[in-house]
Amino acid sequence: MSSVAVLTQEIFNEHRSGLLPEQSNGTSVGEEEDALPTYKEAFPPLPEKAASPEGTQETANAWTSKIRSLKSSIITQVFHVPLEERKYKDISQFGEGDQAKVCVDIMQKTGAHLELSLAKDQGLSIMVSGKMDAVMKARKEIVSRLQTQASTTVAIPKEHHRFVIGKNGEKLQELELKTATKIQIPRPDDLSNQIKISGTKEGLEKAKHEILLISAEQDKRAVERVNIDKVYHPFITGAYNKLVGELMQETGARINVPPPSVNKTEVVITGEKEQVALAIVMIKKIFEEKKKNTTTIAVEVKKSQHKYVIGPKGNTLQEILDKTGVSVEIPPSDSSSETIILRGEPDRLGQALTEVYAKANSYTIGMVSAPSWLHRFIIGKKGQNLAKITQQMPKVHIEFTEGEDRITLEGPTKDVQMVQSQIEVTVADLVRMDYTEITVDPKFHRHLIGKGGVNINRIKELHKVTVRIPPDNEKSNLIRIEGDPQGVQEAKKELLELASRMENERTKDLIIEQRFHRAIIGQKGEKIKEVRDKFPEVIINFPDPAQKSDIVQLRGPRNEVEKCAKFMQKIVAEMVENSYSVSVPIFKQFHRNIIGKGGSNIKKIREETNTKIDLPAENSNSEMIVITGKKANCEAARNRVLAIQKELANITEMEVSIPSKLHNSLIGSKGRFVRSIMEECGGVHIHFPTEGSGNDKVTIRGPVEEVAKAKQQLLALAEEKQTKNFTAELQAKPEYHKFLIGKGGGNIRKVRDSTGARIIFPTADDKDQELITVIGTEEAVQEAQKELEELIKGLDNVIEDTMTVDPKHHRYFVSRRGQVLRDLADEYGGVMVSFPRTGSQSEKVIIKGAKECVEAAKKRMQEIVEDLDAQVTVECVIPQKFHRSIMGPKGSRIQQITRDHNVLIKFPEREDLQAPSADIAVKENGETNGELKEALDPNAPKKCDVIVISGRKERCDTALEALKALVPVTIEVEVPFELHRYIIGQKGSGIRKMMDEFEVNIQVPAPDQQSHNIYITGLASQLDRAKEGLLERVKELQAEQEDRALRSYRLTMTVDPKYHPKIIGRKGAVITNIRTEHDVNIQFPEKNDESQDQITITGYEHKAIAARDAIQAIVDELEEMISEDITLDSRVHARIIGARGKGIRKIMDEFKVDLRFPPTGAADPNLVTVIGRPELVDEAIDHLLNLEEEYMADVVENEAKMAYRRPAAFCDLTASQPHTTVQASPWGPKRF
Repeated sequence: MSSVAVLTQEIFNEHRSGLLPEQSNGTSVGEEEDALPTYKEAFPPLPEKAASPEGTQETANAWTSKIRSLKSSIITQVFHVPLEERKYKDISQFGEGDQAKVCVDIMQKTGAHLELSLAKDQGLSIMVSGKMDAVMKARKEIVSRLQTQASTTVAIPKEHHRFVIGKNGEKLQELELKTATKIQIPRPDDLSNQIKISGTKEGLEKAKHEILLISAEQDKRAVERVNIDKVYHPFITGAYNKLVGELMQETGARINVPPPSVNKTEVVITGEKEQVALAIVMIKKIFEEKKKNTTTIAVEVKKSQHKYVIGPKGNTLQEILDKTGVSVEIPPSDSSSETIILRGEPDRLGQALTEVYAKANSYTIGMVSAPSWLHRFIIGKKGQNLAKITQQMPKVHIEFTEGEDRITLEGPTKDVQMVQSQIEVTVADLVRMDYTEITVDPKFHRHLIGKGGVNINRIKELHKVTVRIPPDNEKSNLIRIEGDPQGVQEAKKELLELASRMENERTKDLIIEQRFHRAIIGQKGEKIKEVRDKFPEVIINFPDPAQKSDIVQLRGPRNEVEKCAKFMQKIVAEMVENSYSVSVPIFKQFHRNIIGKGGSNIKKIREETNTKIDLPAENSNSEMIVITGKKANCEAARNRVLAIQKELANITEMEVSIPSKLHNSLIGSKGRFVRSIMEECGGVHIHFPTEGSGNDKVTIRGPVEEVAKAKQQLLALAEEKQTKNFTAELQAKPEYHKFLIGKGGGNIRKVRDSTGARIIFPTADDKDQELITVIGTEEAVQEAQKELEELIKGLDNVIEDTMTVDPKHHRYFVSRRGQVLRDLADEYGGVMVSFPRTGSQSEKVIIKGAKECVEAAKKRMQEIVEDLDAQVTVECVIPQKFHRSIMGPKGSRIQQITRDHNVLIKFPEREDLQAPSADIAVKENGETNGELKEALDPNAPKKCDVIVISGRKERCDTALEALKALVPVTIEVEVPFELHRYIIGQKGSGIRKMMDEFEVNIQVPAPDQQSHNIYITGLASQLDRAKEGLLERVKELQAEQEDRALRSYRLTMTVDPKYHPKIIGRKGAVITNIRTEHDVNIQFPEKNDESQDQITITGYEHKAIAARDAIQAIVDELEEMISEDITLDSRVHARIIGARGKGIRKIMDEFKVDLRFPPTGAADPNLVTVIGRPELVDEAIDHLLNLEEEYMADVVENEAKMAYRRPAAFCDLTASQPHTTVQASPWGPKRF
């Protein structure tokens, strides 16, 4: 990277535009070519230090005579990125794509202005303009983002790192900007002395050199600098740095020779004094020897061939130096000089010169003429065609220049010639292609393309053409068609027809609530597919769900759009009608009864009322069941659900008249007051009318006694609100609330009865969990408040008490993670009960809390201890195989017995059936293994069959009876063996359904037994119902068997195979209609069947005969038909067939005939066959001939027009632009 000029922005623009004052006046068109400036005239070189005063004066005059005074604030620098170091090498995307985005980002980030140009060697030239600071920053960004990055490391002593960083990191920043690299120095705590450098190869060399210089300056050892002319450096370093490496190894000194890109003559040597002195002597010796013995010759080599002499990364220069010992000096890339200097011993120069010419001429440049619009066909899709060539000839570089009718080849001579001949053959084939352009409004482009490109891909495949539709961001209305001349014209015609049809289309917006969109579309799009199939010419667009829009857009022919709109509005109207919703409050305990076994009840209600019924989740506190559907159906479903609840419980509904103005005050904030009444009265439902309706009726529903109680409380509260209503609020810790309420609400009921006030505690949803509200008359509220405050005060008075509990009962209280203690704390105001540690044998238990709570908890614990002392253990013997059935799903049955009878039930461990039998054979005299054993009682129950019940005697006895009642019983039911598989059902679905419905286990014997018995196991109360259900199913299956026998009547008819397609119909429409109408199965012969004329009909006898007659009628009609051939010009076939066969279907439907057009490649492409009844065939032929006459007139007219058309030539877009041409420049003639 090097700068070539420092200009102001204004002057540079002036040079680029070619509008210098001296050249803008008095230049005629004829003189323009003679007046073109040379490169040196347009860009005079800057004065050099070694130049003579006269030369300097001339140069200065050249600049000062043509430009204004320089402005130091704005500078311009040009950087060059070689091809091998370019990050983005895709020539087709030059000036766009990622490279352009990077340049825009650099300009925005740094404030500098960038301009890119491409040299002949594919190197990238970047002109950067702006302030010095901005240009340097942009330079660093260009290197890091547009050039490929390499990395290297340099090791210097750890103590020298801080000198590389500099004060506040300034030296490091300066070094990074100067070399355009990224330098990473290890942290102070890192023992490594390696500094990592990332950047371009040139930058790496510069940065490494600068760092080593800094280190050398700071090194306490000897540092010497020797001035050696730059041209002799290669002789000191040697080829591939071998010689300098040997010198360093021999002397032990460190020798730093500046790289070729750094214009310095100093060679720095560091090390011990003796080592440095020895190295200096050896270097000077080499220098003096080479200076004395070497000579130079200059040769002229084309600038474009210099890169071949240099080679990749300078390897060729090193190779020549290694072979011949001659140094080759190449002029800088930004210099116009073509002179290469060879320096070395005279006898070696001849060999080196031969090598230089050999390398320079090893590559050649070839040209192939090809219209620019054919370039992409030569390249192929994704470069496939070009890849075949480059794989065979990888050394050949092929360059396509946009807008130019040529292809440039560069590489070894033989390879270039072979590639050139291949491309010329390809071009010759492609020249026969044609192209045309049509104008279509951009708004129709995406519709021409079609969904997923279906339309445009069809046109491309049908006409064998390529169609380029410009992207949206180009905002162009030109569509380009390329390919075979005939295919181009046909594709053009079809595209214009499509565009014309779209111009006559209509777009309509339907307002459909977004909540209906998913239902209209369907779960997998199946419902909207039906609508689209019904209206194939209408495009239906739904908005994105994230937009929350209600607008559905329809587009297509006017009549079709109107029909589709009416159809969709009808669908929406049905959905609105079916979206009526009603909420039914059902007590939570009855929800499972509403659902029924396996969902049977709820499923039946849904199917019979055609409604959607949603129940709340099991863990939800909600009791509302939501029914959705038509209003009448919802009401019917609601009545059925309420009827189930009414059957299960003594539920009643009562209306109470309360002035509507009191409703809000009765409900309370967030429903607190009415909720407290519902909870206190056994969970009754109280429904108030909608606010503002003026209705005074309040509905109460629930058990009779609770409804009466709720009515009384509601009327009392309403009376209080009407007379003197007073409210007070108290604060109490949430753990005291349960104790204040008391068991079953006993404590709070006493306060309420004695004072007449109503006391409301917070629910779990309330924010303030300590707030207690008291409402009523002023006197009642004050009295209740006083009593409550005394209770709360007593609870705040924490005491500690003790009681004695036998250690054997301690485990009961602390087991299950202290569940019993947690229950005591919840019930008695958060009391804390502490038991002594396990193994201490202490009987003392400490109870801490409010006085009343401690006393109540102590009393309850004494009751528990008494129960434990009175406990007995009862054994219940039930065979182990019934244990799982007794437990019920997830142990629900056993948990219910435990709760109902307040006992503990323990089941034994399951017996391991795989283990060896525990009953060891007893030897004589009862001895086994030398030990005496008591004889086992054969009547004694097995341990695995014994269930242990613990609790009070009377409770254990009742629990025992309840367990025995759960023991399942097995009965046999006689069912014919041939029906077993139907009872089991597909994958056991039938038998599972029966087991779920009747809550029994049904066992069907294995098929190899061929038994006629089925075994039902379950509770005695459920067996009769299960048996009836099974026998009912047997009757159904027997009836189905009889019906199956009647349906299996088989009939065969003979029909000529040529009529089979007509009997089947288009997409099977005819045969499907016959099958559906007569409820039969019709089987046609397979391809490999011997009897190809046999059609088999299976079904009820009378229906099979009717189906046969229907098929025979079709055959009779087909036999009356005739077939006639006519000649229609093949050029009108496409128009007669129409888009997607629409035209031909219309003719066939109208005249009731069948038309057959010739396939591609037919002997006679004009022959069309018409098949049908004689009179209809004649009418159809007349119609077709009329259409041919009408369409042929258009065809002739179009062909006459096309005869005068010529392919549109590319116009030179630069012709009208002002420009200037610079001759003899490094990059060749070029316009700006």
